[in-house]
Amino acid sequence: MKSNPVVHFEIYVQDMTRAKAFYEAVLETKLEQMPNPTPEVEMDMWFFPMDKENGMSSYGAGGMLVKMEGFTPGGGGTLVYFGCDDCGVQAARAAASGGSVTQEKTAIGEHGFCALAKDTEGNLIGFHSMA
Repeated sequence: MKSNPVVHFEIYVQDMTRAKAFYEAVLETKLEQMPNPTPEVEMDMWFFPMDKENGMSSYGAGGMLVKMEGFTPGGGGTLVYFGCDDCGVQAARAAASGGSVTQEKTAIGEHGFCALAKDTEGNLIGFHSMA
């Protein structure tokens, strides 16, 4: 395998308006609504910025917030890390935007730094930086 095999992630939410506001504030980005690809299943989906031609974000896999019956948010599952310049900044924004910090910025040796937070929906998310 020559490249990262991860191509997409979904973060499940209960309150899309609240979750969208949280991620846009914390990551200083704008999410775009995705039309429902499956009309028989009610879904509300907002995706993170990505290269629509290649289906990839500028920094790794593409992904989105999804509100769909039968899929609930919460910790204890897969952990998504968002790349940033200084993970301590995003952790502070998470707390200021209605989430909570569960692990402050922590050195991980030659691999940089990471911080963990819970979003407004109870999902555990991570931030990674080299500084």
